[in-house]
Amino acid sequence: MAARTAHRPEARAHFRAQLAAIEERTLGAVDIVVEQLDRVLEALEHQDVELAEIVVHDDDRVDGRYLEVNQDVLSLLALQAPVAGDLRLVAALLHVIKHVERMGDQCVNVAKLIPLSGHEPPRLEGIVARLLAMGRFARSEAVQARRAFAERDVELARSLAVQDREINRLNREIFRMALESGGDYDVREWAMHMTLVARAFERIGDNAVDIGEQVVFVRTGLFHEPADGAPAGTPAKSL
Repeated sequence: MAARTAHRPEARAHFRAQLAAIEERTLGAVDIVVEQLDRVLEALEHQDVELAEIVVHDDDRVDGRYLEVNQDVLSLLALQAPVAGDLRLVAALLHVIKHVERMGDQCVNVAKLIPLSGHEPPRLEGIVARLLAMGRFARSEAVQARRAFAERDVELARSLAVQDREINRLNREIFRMALESGGDYDVREWAMHMTLVARAFERIGDNAVDIGEQVVFVRTGLFHEPADGAPAGTPAKSL
């Protein structure tokens, strides 16, 4: 019995090290998405079809990381039985990597829309400027969500919803401008494509807010939904 007990601290330390490594890989996926966002913003600003294609092909990195983290979590659960805070962290990491994978998919959606208008589309600069602003806000939210999770910073996580309101406002403006884009068919078609780009940026912001919710859950065991207007401290439905 004494020998068995002596091994428990060592096993616990090994478990914690594995869990920390999984978290590092999960947050590393956010870094990949930020790189993708930088590329897709540049492609959008300069109508760079070739760069947009690179974004599409590079999505395999995000998908691979998603599969890797899920497999690592399953392997960890098969060998260990985490409880309390550790179990919350395991559950949160599965949610976080899911949201990161969705953010990567939205980058791909934007990249696929860029070539549809050709190399020299009839752009409306007001719409382009707002799209770039949306994309930069989305990038900022992704970086902030990563930092909030890494530091377990609840206030930083909750403040993501404030920044997200600006993305939502710009999305509404772009939709309105697209509706008022005039009678030229090519301009209207381009503007409709850009409303889909705006929607993709909006979803990236929403997923960043969702990652912030996981920070609150890990720290408190409570589930907070600022984007939906739920009050802080709403009891978690699981764990």
